[in-house]
Amino acid sequence: MFRYILYAYLVLGPLYLIYKPPRRLIACFRRRWPDVLFYHPIEQKVIALTIDDAPSAHTSKIHRLLQCHHATATFFVIGSQVDGHRDDLVDLVRGGNELANHAMHDERSRSLSDTVLAEQISSVEHMIRDIYRQAGQPDAPKNWFFRPGSGFFSTRMRKLVGHMGYQLALGDVYPHDAQIRLASLNAKHILSQVKPGSIVVCHDRREWTLPMLSVVLPELRRRGYRVVTLSALLRERIYQ
Repeated sequence: MFRYILYAYLVLGPLYLIYKPPRRLIACFRRRWPDVLFYHPIEQKVIALTIDDAPSAHTSKIHRLLQCHHATATFFVIGSQVDGHRDDLVDLVRGGNELANHAMHDERSRSLSDTVLAEQISSVEHMIRDIYRQAGQPDAPKNWFFRPGSGFFSTRMRKLVGHMGYQLALGDVYPHDAQIRLASLNAKHILSQVKPGSIVVCHDRREWTLPMLSVVLPELRRRGYRVVTLSALLRERIYQ
């Protein structure tokens, strides 16, 4: 019996750490890779909401929901999805949201060569700059964030994006909503993990994202949290 319990612990323990990593573990990652953004160490009840795989047919609905709850977010743009949704991205920028770079295609960025990845990042950057100009903000975003496809990075990638003027942005709260379709479960995951300074990672292009955020946003507001963009979060004063 003990052997089965031990086996279950050895198997399920690591899986649980992947599903719900504690802030202490994320803090270790932050110390190991100080140039990568995992969370912002503040005491104020402010978090950043980041939404990958934008834009899509769901983007405008997500935007309206954000407006209803006085929230903003950073949308990580996949370049190949921009056609047909450019106006939605312009509206996001005009609404106080932020656009960031998620490369050209929905694929593992870590598997790309430096040349291909740099070309993709540059192409999406041109799109983002053009969208900001259309939105009446020709100076474009003040901060440039890149999130690799699938979330995996390497030393080579960190050097590349750093030389291109980007900060690699991951997060500390991820409900695995790209794979898990249960909006209620994903909402509970976020609400159980979020802390001051958290960076929440979720996904556009999924029909279950809107109902998930419909639960998360009002509850965060009830708890006294402000939900903002990455740039706005980084403007908050770090505790000593």
